[in-house]
Order: sequence, then structure tokens, then C-alpha cells
Amino acid sequence: MTLAIIYSRASSGIEAPLVTVEVHLSYGMAGFNIVGLPEAAVKESRDRVRSALMNSHFDFPIRRITVNLAPADLPKEGGRFDLPIALGILAASDQLPQHELSEYEFVGELALSGELRPIKGVLPVALAAARSHRQLIIPHHNADEAVLVKQSIILPSKHLLEVCAHLRKEKILLPHIVSEHHTSSSPFDLSDVKGQQQGKRALEIAAAGRHSLLFIGPPGTGKTMLASRLSGILPPINEDQALESAAIASVSSVGFHASQWSVLPFRSPHHSSSSAALVGGGRPPRPGEISLSHHGVLFLDELPEFNRHVLECLREPLESGCITISRAAYQTSFPAQFQFIAAMNPCPCGYAGSTVSPCRCSADQIKRYLGRLSGPLLDRIDMQVEVAHLPPAVLAEIKENTRECSKQVRERVVKARDVQLVRQNKCNAALTVPELDRYGCLDECAQSLLNQVIVKFNLSARLYHRLIKVARTIADLEESLIIKEWHISEAFGYRYLDKVKLLFN
Repeated sequence: MTLAIIYSRASSGIEAPLVTVEVHLSYGMAGFNIVGLPEAAVKESRDRVRSALMNSHFDFPIRRITVNLAPADLPKEGGRFDLPIALGILAASDQLPQHELSEYEFVGELALSGELRPIKGVLPVALAAARSHRQLIIPHHNADEAVLVKQSIILPSKHLLEVCAHLRKEKILLPHIVSEHHTSSSPFDLSDVKGQQQGKRALEIAAAGRHSLLFIGPPGTGKTMLASRLSGILPPINEDQALESAAIASVSSVGFHASQWSVLPFRSPHHSSSSAALVGGGRPPRPGEISLSHHGVLFLDELPEFNRHVLECLREPLESGCITISRAAYQTSFPAQFQFIAAMNPCPCGYAGSTVSPCRCSADQIKRYLGRLSGPLLDRIDMQVEVAHLPPAVLAEIKENTRECSKQVRERVVKARDVQLVRQNKCNAALTVPELDRYGCLDECAQSLLNQVIVKFNLSARLYHRLIKVARTIADLEESLIIKEWHISEAFGYRYLDKVKLLFN
């Protein structure tokens, strides 16, 4: 009886736990069994491995083969275990040396010819292998992605025979060299937007303090156009943030490509999306749109058209910055530190308050339409800005050279963001109540105005603190150490729905 142990990784989530592939050969009735909670794709590896070994001119043992994927309580999925199972069989049958296998980890799907095919989720595998100080042998198609992890030693291979030649010291696999990655800038520029100075100002404040933002206005006023320009004025993400975003994309259904490295995520799901698509789910759990926009922007257009249950799923992630998916058999957490931005019409017909077309909706219809958004969700949106129609004469008078481009606005945003990071090591939107008491200093006039606003409009304690956060960002853009009265006044000016709902009460 012979036994071989191979190390591999399972990465159904952004964490890649170590899986020990144990191959045991014994005499008796020939068979090929895989144990350790394998799913259908893993069970089918028996046929792929057998054909790959035979087509690569190896001897397939005519004995009882037992493959144990440990730990036994961790579900195994995908074709990533084909390569370690094949190597385990070769080592257990003395066709490969076993003494050096502990230095490596292996992942890869095998074709029937023995060629290595790419897998999903290789970036978390490379990260975990680097932390374990093991070299990682993977399909060559995954090399550009895996090498993004610093301190990792990635050995790409095209065929099972190349891996075996490396383990026999016949032909050594060379580590993959890091290729240059050019960060692409946003194709949309803020100078494309004519007029809408309030919308542009709100966009700048939201970018500087990482505040959530909701645009309200009739069709064709530029709400979506403004929202799509947000990523162009945001500061670039650092290497650690880029690695986290890339790891999430790597294990998702869309996958990750090295050309997307350090590109700010911008996700805009359709309003027909389910709660599982938005916050994550499935079996095994996959990250949803809020996790795919981690360290980036999540844009929801036509916000009231989303299912209310789906929108309510956003409430906890907006506060905590993560999402925990709990089911009877498992519990998985994904990060979700995204900047939320949305757009909506003011009424069902879309023309309430418009100067272009009369509104056909009654007051009750408008109230029911706005009621699709719950109070707790609106409380978590820092800024609500009206985007109105502009007269044609105004649009014709605006010349392109008089409009600020994204680069100019981005410089102010980066400067204000740096002030926040030096002062409190986080953005203003992420400040806790004790931190807000320490850094959100108001003068007497500002405090008096804030108290009057809270009482008159019957705002919640959460909104009290969010108004201070927005005012703190406005003060940072003006390089003011103290929050002044006009900072509070401007911050409350971005609470459009709170003022509108007062008219219906």
C-alpha cells in the first residue's frame, strides 16, 4: 500500500483554505473513489485524470485508488483539483519523486490530452500560497493574474508533462516575470456635462468625503451622465485595495483579467437584479454587486424600480462595509466598502417640477412613489440632489473651454481626501460618533442652525451626524478647520427629499 500527499487550495471565497490531496493505492478490486465533499465537477475529474495520464504515456495503476480531499467538511468545487490528483497518483505509484512535493502547491484543470486549462479564483490561491511560503504551479493562462501578488513564486505550465519534468529536475519551470500594467483612466470627463453646477458640486463633495449620493430629476437632465463621471474624479486606489478588489473579481462569475489591475470598480446593475445578484449568494456563495464594487462605486439607476426587498438588503452593508451570507450549511462574509450613488425620477411620470412637460401625477401617486424608498434607507444616503431641466438658451451659451475637466476637480478631491487621512486616517463618511465629536468641530452659529434644522424637519439622530459629516467635507474643501454656518447650510441643501416629504405631511 502506498500513499502520496499533494497540497492544493480551494477558493470558492476570497479566502483560499489549504486542501490536502491524499492519494492511497491498495490491492483489491480496481476502482477510483474521491471523498471529502466533492461536487459534480470534482467527481468527474476521475475520467479527466485517467485520460490525461494515459495520453501523456504514464502508467495508470490497476489498483484501488482512494483520493481524500481534506478537510472533509469543506465543500470542494471546480476542476482545480485535477492537477494535484494526477500528481498524487503518479507519486503514489512511484512514477514521480515524493520528497519535494511539500515545497509546492498545485491548481489546474486537465484536458483529456494532459494540457492545463485555466481556472477561476487563482488570485486568492496565489496570495495564500505566498503567505505559506510555497511555490505555486498553475496553468500558464493564469500566470499574469497570479503574479500580481508580491512575494509569490509563480511557476506556469502548459502541460502535465512539463510539471512532471520539473519535479524530476529534468527541465525546470521558470518563475513568471511581472509584466507592466497600465492603469486606464475613465473615458468620461466632467467637462462633457453642460450646466448642472449644483450636481457637479455635489459630485465633488461626495468624492472628497466618500459620501453616498442620490440624484433626483426628470428624464434627460443628466443624472446618469453625472453619476458616470464620479469614478473620473475619485483618488486612485492603492496596491492593497487593488489586490482586494481583484481577489473578489477573481472568485466571481465574471472573473478577473490582469488588464483590470488597479482600475477603480464601477458597477451599475439593472433594476431587475435579485437580492442574491446584488448582495451575493448561491451555492457555493459568490460575491454580489456590492462586493464587486468594493473600494469603488455602486450606481443604481432608476432606484425606485428596484424591488423593495432588494434595496433593504443594502441597509446593513452601507453601515458596516461588509456582507455576511448565512445559510443552514455555511456562513460566508464578503467585504463591501463601496461608495453608493443612485438616480431616480421625482414621480411616476417623471416630470414633477419640470419646465418642459407637465406632471400628470396626483399628490397621492407621488407620495406612494416616494414611499417605495424606506426611511431607514434614505437616512443612509448622505446627499439628495435635485437635477433640473436647463433652458436651451443656457445650454447654447455655455462654451466648452469654460467648463472644468475631471482632472481639475480631482486635484481638489485628492487634496481634501489627504487632509482627512492625515487628521483621522479615514474618510469623513466613515467617521464614528466619538470620532465625529472629536473632529467635527462646529462654531456656535453652525450648531444653532443645525439644531433648528433638526427640529423643524424632524430629522433622525443618524441624519444629525450625517449632516455634520457632509459639512466637515465641505469645510475640508475650503481648508477650514472649523465647520461654519454656511457649511451646515450647504450640507442641508443637499437633503432634497427631506424637504419634499415635509410638503406631504
